[in-house]
Amino acid sequence: MRDVLNLNKYIEHVKQVVESLKNPNGEPIHNRKWNAEIMDLPIVEHAEQKRPSLKAKIISELIKASTAQEQALYVLLAAAGLRVSEALAVEGRHFTNEGRTITVEQQIQKDAPQVVKYLKTAAAKREVDLHPEIAEYLQRYAAGKSGLLFHTANGTPHLYGNLEDRWLTPRLTKLGADEKGMGFHAFRRFRNTWLRGTRCLEDLNNFWMAHKPHTMSEVYSHLHEEVEMRLDEAARVGYGFVLPASELSVVPIVPKMHQNSAEEKAA
Repeated sequence: MRDVLNLNKYIEHVKQVVESLKNPNGEPIHNRKWNAEIMDLPIVEHAEQKRPSLKAKIISELIKASTAQEQALYVLLAAAGLRVSEALAVEGRHFTNEGRTITVEQQIQKDAPQVVKYLKTAAAKREVDLHPEIAEYLQRYAAGKSGLLFHTANGTPHLYGNLEDRWLTPRLTKLGADEKGMGFHAFRRFRNTWLRGTRCLEDLNNFWMAHKPHTMSEVYSHLHEEVEMRLDEAARVGYGFVLPASELSVVPIVPKMHQNSAEEKAA
């Protein structure tokens, strides 16, 4: 399935290159029509793709069973929806608004312990706002630290593939929750699902999750510039899992529509 997706992605890049060729009048040089059937492109069956998402109960168990960097990484991923490459590149200087906002402007290179200034997409350069309790937890974790929040004993960035093998997969296996496709990205799927389930303002959902706007209404919207509204919305929607009692002995803020879910209450 991955090969099928990659092939179709490559074809899309080729289409974009061909369509970008314009004459001096701004008209396309090649008026090409692409026919997937004639090109014999493979059909992508989205229903068959493995995109598992973590559940609130499993995230709470992962956080409860872990400590230090591992625990803080799980909290950040589940509460902010960052890509793991972005989360591992967060530094103390990226926190603003008394720790309530994280500026995403860099990431860790996939196969090298190196911070790079480019991101996956243009939309990925953004600010992500946190619930006050998440901000407090992360500020406690970050106290006294300089540079990267997450790093090796030598001070170099973590390779997230290694962390997945050493931390996440063994814990998911122990909890009976591991399955194909269940990696760090499953935290991001959880956050997106949670935001949609709590009826988060769609423009802010797209902004926080780094989703490119598609409709003209989304393109014209400037809600992402309204910082107070963003902070209020982050506080309203909550985060859905249980923070470690040793750090913050409160249950998560959960919208009323979810308060009857025993899975999302603190034990």
